This record gives sequence, C-alpha cells and structure tokens, in this order.
Amino acid sequence: MTISRRTFMGTTAALTAALAAPMIARAQTTARVVVVGGGSGGATAARYIARDGAGAIDVTLIEPQRIYHTCYFGNLYLGGFFDYDDLGHGYTGLATTYGINVVHDWAVGVDRDAQTVALASGASVPYDRLVLSPGIDFVDGSVPGWSVSAQGAMPHAYKGGTQVELLRSQIAAMPEGGTYAMIAPPNPYRCPPGPYERVSMVAHYLRENNPTAKILIVDPKDSFSKQALFEDGWNRHYAGMITRIGPDMGGATFEVDPAAMTVTIDGVVENVDVCNVIPGQRAGQIAFAAGITDGNWAPVSAYDMTSRVDPLITVLGDAAQQGAMPKSGFSANSQAKVAANAIVAALTNGRQFPARYANTCWSLIDTDDGVKVGATYEASDEGIVSVDSFVSQVGETAEVRAATYRESLDWYQAITTDMFV
Repeated sequence: MTISRRTFMGTTAALTAALAAPMIARAQTTARVVVVGGGSGGATAARYIARDGAGAIDVTLIEPQRIYHTCYFGNLYLGGFFDYDDLGHGYTGLATTYGINVVHDWAVGVDRDAQTVALASGASVPYDRLVLSPGIDFVDGSVPGWSVSAQGAMPHAYKGGTQVELLRSQIAAMPEGGTYAMIAPPNPYRCPPGPYERVSMVAHYLRENNPTAKILIVDPKDSFSKQALFEDGWNRHYAGMITRIGPDMGGATFEVDPAAMTVTIDGVVENVDVCNVIPGQRAGQIAFAAGITDGNWAPVSAYDMTSRVDPLITVLGDAAQQGAMPKSGFSANSQAKVAANAIVAALTNGRQFPARYANTCWSLIDTDDGVKVGATYEASDEGIVSVDSFVSQVGETAEVRAATYRESLDWYQAITTDMFV
C-alpha cells in the first residue's frame, strides 16, 4: 500500500521570501525564537510557537534540507510499502501560512552569552529563546572498523535522506542467496523497535525477490523492544531466513571491514553482501557546540524541556536526556507542543499548562501485520515518568494486526500535517 505524495515545495517566490526574511530587521519589541532542526520536534515547535505567539514572537527555523525526509517509515520504503517521495515534506507551508523565517543553512555554533546562533554561511542569528532539535549524531568508534567515511560501502540509513535509498539499492543488487547483515546499535538510540522493523521489511523484500537470501543480525544487546512480537512474526513469515547473534553468542565482540565486506564475530569471519551498520548514538553536534550536554545527551527539565544548563535553551526529541520517553518522532512531536506552550507563555505572559506527554511506536512485520507499543507520561523533578503503557500481544487476530497497520498510516499523515501544514 502506498500513500499519496505529500511534499509541499511551493513557488520559487515563496522559497526566496522564506530565505530572505531572516535578514530583515525586526521591531525590538518582538521576541525572537530560533529553532534549530526541522524534524518532528523542531518543525512542530516552530509551527506552534508562530501560531500561538502570532504578532508577539518572531520565529526563525534553521534547517539545511529544503525537503525533509522522515526517518520513520523509511523501513516501509525498504520493504516496498512506501515510495521514497512519500517520505519527503517541504517547508513552504510554515513560511507562507505562519510567517516563519525558514533558513536553509547549517547551525554550527551557539554563543550563549551573546544569545546568537552561528551559521555555516557566516551569518549570525540572535535569539531570546533557542530551541534545539538536532536529532542524533554517531559515536566515533562504537563499531570497530566503521566510521562515517565508510557509510557509502556500509550505510547506516538511520537518518532521513539518501542513505536509505543507497541501502535499498544495495539490497536489490544482492546476488541470489546472498547475505544481508545488520549491526544493531547499543542502548540508548533513536526508535528502539526501528532496527528490528528494518529486518522485517528487508526480509519481506527478500522473500518476494530473493527468497534464498539470508539475514544476519549482530546485536550487542541482551534484548530489544517488542522482541517477542518480532521473533514470533519472523517465525511465521520468514522461517529460516533470519539469524540473530546476541552478546551471549559473540555479538558483543565484533568488527567490520568495509573494503572486504566482512563481519568478524568473536573471531569468526563472515562474508556478507550488504552490511547495514547502525552505530552508537548521541545528541546532534549543535548541542555539544552549545555546551549543554552530559557527554552524550542534553539533560532537560521534564516540566518544559528547557536545558538544565541554560534555561533560555530548549532541547527536544532524540537529543534530549529527559527520562522515560523513548527517542521517537512521536515523542519529539509531543515534547514540542509542551515546550511551545511554555515558551509562548513565558514571552507573552500567557498561561502555561501542566506537561503531559504521549508516545506510540508502530512497526510493520509483514503485509497487514502491524504491532505497536506506547505510553502516556507526566513530568516529575527526576524527569519524565510513565503513567501507563500498552503493547500488542502475540497471537492477535489478523483483523487486529491489519487495523494496527492502518492506524500507523493515519498517524503518519496526522504527524506530518501537524509539522508542515
């Protein structure tokens, strides 16, 4: 099943206006909010702050990509359920409907004393409040033998964009009976069920196009999200195709060789045809440039997502160390709404509502075989804490699983509308 393409590119004039707007001088009585990162957290925050603070708050969104491709549902593209263009969304609606100053550039530095963000172009953008939603970067050396320079040979495909296209092309070019290997990441990482949904979608593709191929998972973790659901699904749909090697079987001691296209597991060399390396992760680089991390992530207050280092900076989504919420697009979107309300209230003397959060992560195992896990959350002094939770169960009917998949499609359309329209 393929959803309709939802990219909003607009006219050249609209894009030109969006780029030029940050250079126009603003009245000093208008508060300035700068948002870095145009994904689920940043785009949502920019939209809600501009909407609810209209006339009182200037919003600038800094995002290098003109078209944002969601990382979530990229696995369904690998499986053939989505087209690549289905994942792409533009920023014209934010610029034209909400008056957001959209700047397509890289944010490379933050001067917290001067309250400015430095851009790769050499420009500087002032702020009264700063929102950072930069997603993830990778931990150097977390996968022996691999570095970002090797991502062409062994793609990670764990950020939205062309990496997932590269991975799909490599899978499609596998020889008959070849081997796809995935190096799973250590905790914590973006989208806990994501690597295992990916295995499911690659298995779906291979079953239809290369049925004698094999899948090898090298996993440094003892267990993973929705493990019983995935393993049950793999046994039902892809029997004999998937092998997982956990730390008890040598998965904690491995290295890769991109030039030789090998994976060495506990001293045993495995020749593979495709190797998808998902490294260890940390907050996006701009959080480190701002000096607000604990060495890996950016600690925040659960009440409003403000940095525990600098209250004028808010951190959303994957980059935040906030407590019990998983790192997901749904989480980032939920956190952005809480943060937007707090920022607008602070800058306009408005009402700040108590923080309430929610998350659901859907995964597709095979055609119409969808599963989910989720929870609701509230704020505490220690961090965001879970109030209640739910998860799909092994043995659910085909009707329930199909309904869960349809629910995920509805959510995708809803969240991208919430971000960009």
